[in-house]
Amino acid sequence: MSSKGSASHEKKSLFRFGTKEVVYAAIGAALYAVITWAFNVWQIPGAGNVGIRPAVVIPMFFGIAFGPIVGFITGFVGNILADLLSGYGFWVWWDIGNGLMGLLPGIFSVLLFDFKSSRSIILAEVSVIVGVIVGMGLAAFSEMWVSGADLNTVIFANFLPSFITNVLWGLVLLPLLMVAYSAIMSQSGR
Repeated sequence: MSSKGSASHEKKSLFRFGTKEVVYAAIGAALYAVITWAFNVWQIPGAGNVGIRPAVVIPMFFGIAFGPIVGFITGFVGNILADLLSGYGFWVWWDIGNGLMGLLPGIFSVLLFDFKSSRSIILAEVSVIVGVIVGMGLAAFSEMWVSGADLNTVIFANFLPSFITNVLWGLVLLPLLMVAYSAIMSQSGR
């Protein structure tokens, strides 16, 4: 291996947040909001406003590709905008939970050097599971003190439906986005 290495092997700064990251976060939040809004018609019966959201992969991917701050902003702001577009109002704990689903994969980003490698994809998959457990766990369990929901309602109407659908979308779609992004970056010479 040459001493220069490739762009995919360059040292990553975990909490870098400059002009490019602001742009990435804005693009990510807008994509997440619009795609989530479009899919919000697919609500899970019996779940407390939990929808089938393939767009949930967007904050995860933006965290992996551009860092934890971009991932958090993408999920947090994107969820606020999606809820407002859908007429749901403002649910801060769910917004924070969606932000965490981008932030935690972003923390894993320093361990990922080649988005096509099995190691990187496995670590990204682990980050999806961790991000969804923490993010949706916080959001769902907040319903106990925000709405007065009982533990059974929180687990079965909020946490499990959001955990299962978000993990499935993340595990299926994140590797596809990583491989596609890697191909685009290698074609552009980065």
